[in-house]
Amino acid sequence: MSDITKVVGQRIRNYRTHEGLSQEKLAELSGCHPTYIGQVERGEKNATLETIEKIAFALGITLEKLFEKIGGCQVDEGGRNIPLDCYEFLSTKSSTEQEQIYRIIIELDKYKNT
Repeated sequence: MSDITKVVGQRIRNYRTHEGLSQEKLAELSGCHPTYIGQVERGEKNATLETIEKIAFALGITLEKLFEKIGGCQVDEGGRNIPLDCYEFLSTKSSTEQEQIYRIIIELDKYKNT
């Protein structure tokens, strides 16, 4: 599948686990089959926009939030997109956790030249 299918699937998994939902519970809330949810999360299925909308609604997020910051970032030599990876990590954290992580990064940046 395409990279966007994998990125969206990983985001769905991140939001699902952050909410403490099992694949079965997300399937129930979204009207999808649990096996299908797993396939979408692994990037094995290219879900329709209607299905993605149902899943996002079940997760309590908007489509805008789900698709936020996808594309436009450069991939490094190892095939990683570090800014996107950081965004993915932070997006599932609470506001308080995001603020704490941001402060740590700022502090680390102060010492990069020492």
